[in-house]
Amino acid sequence: MTISTISKPHERLAEILAGEMEAVNTLIRTRMASEHAPRIPEVTAHLVEAGGKRLRPMLTLAAARLFGYGGDHHIRLAATVEFIHTATLLHDDVVDESAQRRGRPTANLLWDNKSSVLVGDYLFSRSFQLMVETGSLRVLDILANASATIAEGEVLQMTAATDLRTDEAVYLQVVRGKTAALFSAATEVGGVIAGASEEQVRALFAYGDALGIAFQIADDLLDYQGDSKTTGKNVGDDFRERKLTLPVIKAAAQATPDERAFWERTIEKGRQQDGDLDLALNLMRKYGTLEETRTDALAWAAKAKTALTALPDHELRDLLGDLADYVVSRLN
Repeated sequence: MTISTISKPHERLAEILAGEMEAVNTLIRTRMASEHAPRIPEVTAHLVEAGGKRLRPMLTLAAARLFGYGGDHHIRLAATVEFIHTATLLHDDVVDESAQRRGRPTANLLWDNKSSVLVGDYLFSRSFQLMVETGSLRVLDILANASATIAEGEVLQMTAATDLRTDEAVYLQVVRGKTAALFSAATEVGGVIAGASEEQVRALFAYGDALGIAFQIADDLLDYQGDSKTTGKNVGDDFRERKLTLPVIKAAAQATPDERAFWERTIEKGRQQDGDLDLALNLMRKYGTLEETRTDALAWAAKAKTALTALPDHELRDLLGDLADYVVSRLN
C-alpha cells in the first residue's frame, strides 16, 4: 500500500511513522512484561493487541518529527502515552461495568475487576518509569498533570453524568479530563523533547486540546444520529445509560416544566420506558440541539487547525490539519 492510496489521515500518519511505531510497539511489549505476575502481560496484551488506531502515540511521534528530532526519547514518550491510555481504559471498563471493548470482551469480564484495576495501576507505574528515563522534568510535569486531570475528569463525570444541573462548562471540564488531556499532553511532550519554542509548544497543546474536544463532542453527537454499523454503537446508547452529553444538556437547559420532568425521570431517576428515546430525539430536534452540537464540534476542529499555523511548514503539519477535519467529517 502506498501513501497515495490511503485516504484517512490516521492511516497516512501510521504509514509515515511506521518505523517509529514499530519501535514503540516493541518497547510496549517489553515493558508490559512481568517476571513475577504473568497475569499482567496477559491482561495488557488482550487490550493493547486488540487493535485501535494508536492515535495518541502517533501524535507524540508526529510532533517530535515536525521539529526534526533525532533522538529516541520520543519513542519512550509515545509508549508512555499509550500505557496511560490503556490504564485508563482498564479502569473505565470496571467503573462502567462494560462487557465489550474494540469488539472483544473486556478484561474485567474475562478475568475480574481486581485484575483490571491492579494491571491498570501497573501500567501507570510503568509509564512514569518511561517518563523519568527521558531525563526531562518538564515532560514529567506535563504527563503527571495530564494523568491527574484524567482521573479528576472521570470522578467528575461519575457525579455529573446524571445530574441535570450539569451545564456546558462542566461538560467541557469532563471532556477535557476524559479525552482532551491526553491528546494535548501527547502533542505537547513531542514538541518539548524536540526543543520546540515556547510559542510552538503552546500551539501543540492548543491543537491537541481542541482536537480532543472536537473528537468527543462528535462521538457524543453520533450516539444520537450515527450509523450503528459505522460507530459500533446502537443509536441512543448514551440515553439508555443515562449519560448527560451535550445534545441533552442543551435541550434540558431550554425545557418547559413538563419536558424537565421527562429528563428528570429518564436521566436522573433512570425510569425509562418504551418510546422515551424517540421523545428525547424529538425534544432535541425541537430546540435544534443536535445541529448546535455539530456546530460546536466543527468550531473546535477549526480551532485545532488554527493552532497549527504557529508550527513549521511540513507535510505532518498538513496531515494534523486533515486529522482535525476527519474527526468531524463523520458528522456530514
